[in-house]
Amino acid sequence: MRDPRLDKLADVIVNYSAAVKQGQIVRISGPAIASPLIVALYRKVVAAGGHPLVRMSPDELSEIFLKSADEQQLKFVNPIARHEIETIDVSIGIWADENTKALSNVDPKRMGASQAARKPIMDVFMKRAAEGSLKWSGTQYPCQASAQDAEMSLAEYEDFVFGAGLLNEPDPVAAWQAVSKKQQRLADLLNEHTGAGRGDYHVVAANGTDVRLSVAGKKWINCDGHENFPDGEVFTGPVIESVNGHIHFSFPAVYHGREVQDVRLTFKDGKVIDASAGKGEDYLFSMLDMDAGSRFLGECAIGTNYQITRYTKNTLFDEKIGGTVHFALGAGYPETGNNNQSGLHWDMVVDLRQGGRIEIDGVEVSVNGKFPREGFPGL
Repeated sequence: MRDPRLDKLADVIVNYSAAVKQGQIVRISGPAIASPLIVALYRKVVAAGGHPLVRMSPDELSEIFLKSADEQQLKFVNPIARHEIETIDVSIGIWADENTKALSNVDPKRMGASQAARKPIMDVFMKRAAEGSLKWSGTQYPCQASAQDAEMSLAEYEDFVFGAGLLNEPDPVAAWQAVSKKQQRLADLLNEHTGAGRGDYHVVAANGTDVRLSVAGKKWINCDGHENFPDGEVFTGPVIESVNGHIHFSFPAVYHGREVQDVRLTFKDGKVIDASAGKGEDYLFSMLDMDAGSRFLGECAIGTNYQITRYTKNTLFDEKIGGTVHFALGAGYPETGNNNQSGLHWDMVVDLRQGGRIEIDGVEVSVNGKFPREGFPGL
């Protein structure tokens, strides 16, 4: 029996997040395991007057390619894939896995080479998204593998996913619009501090994190369910060469199914000059050395979704936890003013709830994971 909440999720994604319009070409991509949601999205896109294009592939294909492709194949930029990104109006991506550890034994250097080869396609995607000519939205399909990673039953994980997306509310769109207003107050406060001579952003956490960077001339953006879904963050990109200090990430950092634990990074003038990890250090260094931009930050953000309270080994949710911050190594989002270029974009999270603060130009923004101002997220 199909879960009726999938239809509700599809409706919100198509009609609110992506806001599909008549005549638009809408790519729906995801693994075969997510076919119930793909079907629901397809139905909603047709009802909205869009032209759906489905890209559904088995999980095994990535493993086959990364283990078996020769060097030329790994570095090949598929012109059809690029043309697709240049042509579609909307991209709806679905994340789900039959086995989240399927790529654990792939050579990290081969994975890095493949990611670097996709950079021209990623650049087109980011540029069009920043210009507004390509709308995109991504969401999680509740599946056994992700539930297992989160240490939940499938039923518990379904409740977690749909609850984080406010799909239990009578009117989820109205609920997200209310969230948007609170987050916009935070974004407005931060954007008041991005003028000339301002924008000193400082994060300190009880775990030893102490990092300072500049957001002068950058733009803080309110993420209210239009791209990632569920959402709940306010983000920008730093002045690339301004990052200095130490970041100790609170949770294992997961990228393409590979888990790296106890990540510590030291920055000087924007660049990672020292790094360590308790587990997966070789993989961490392979990603840091992917290309010229992979040792620099493309994003800094504040998690504002207080419906999400626990770590699940899934970046879509973990970076949104209310009371956290996250930083992304690699590619920046041009719409923020950060133009760092890389085939990498790896979000890692610092938890401030056990002690920490965010300041901008000496003004307290968050203390111990909570915003002290009325009408802000979480209040």
